[in-house]
Amino acid sequence: MWLINSSIGRKVVMSVTGIALILFLTFHCAMNIVALFSGEAYNMICELLGANWYAVAATLGLAALAVVHIVYAFLLTIQNRRARGNSRYAVTDKPAKVEWASQNMLVLGIIILLGLLLHLFNFWYNMMFAELTGMATQFSPADGFAYIKETFSCPLYVVLYIIWIVAIWFHLSHGFWSAIQTLGWNGKTWFCRWKVIGIVYATLLMLGFLVVVLAFAFKCAPSLCC
Repeated sequence: MWLINSSIGRKVVMSVTGIALILFLTFHCAMNIVALFSGEAYNMICELLGANWYAVAATLGLAALAVVHIVYAFLLTIQNRRARGNSRYAVTDKPAKVEWASQNMLVLGIIILLGLLLHLFNFWYNMMFAELTGMATQFSPADGFAYIKETFSCPLYVVLYIIWIVAIWFHLSHGFWSAIQTLGWNGKTWFCRWKVIGIVYATLLMLGFLVVVLAFAFKCAPSLCC
């Protein structure tokens, strides 16, 4: 099947899954911003999602998208390295027109994956997973607001999340317009426009996450547990 075996097919799969993940990040960012204005409203959203069948199904779907995106990223990286052969070891100047993010997508991807695992441990493990398994937790699984305050009262977590957000920004700022280009939606006129739209969108999206982290970091007293 061309979506699996060909380079173009793999790029199409990465583009489609990447756009889907961007849409999820947009929803997640909007949900987080609610926590800046009302802890009660944020917890209502957490309770609405919780461990309901539709939330579990959406989580499994999201996990599948993430796994496919990550696996195909590694496959394309390996494929590109094999295509270059021994020439990848040659000392050459970096092309001026090639973005830094494009040259370091694998490194950025690894940082993002590690940040994702940390995020799942801090929130999903203590919330949806705890509710599904009946595991005892520090706070109620539906009290997402308490977990936000607890997590970002720790200076170490604040620093790690900021690094994670910056890595995602670099990844998205390149990945957004690259996905559009792969799907053939650019053209000569829209090529530069999509790049600008991608950078602006990624910047606003990551600023939303960053504001939440910093707001709770300064609002909550530093925790010694870190």
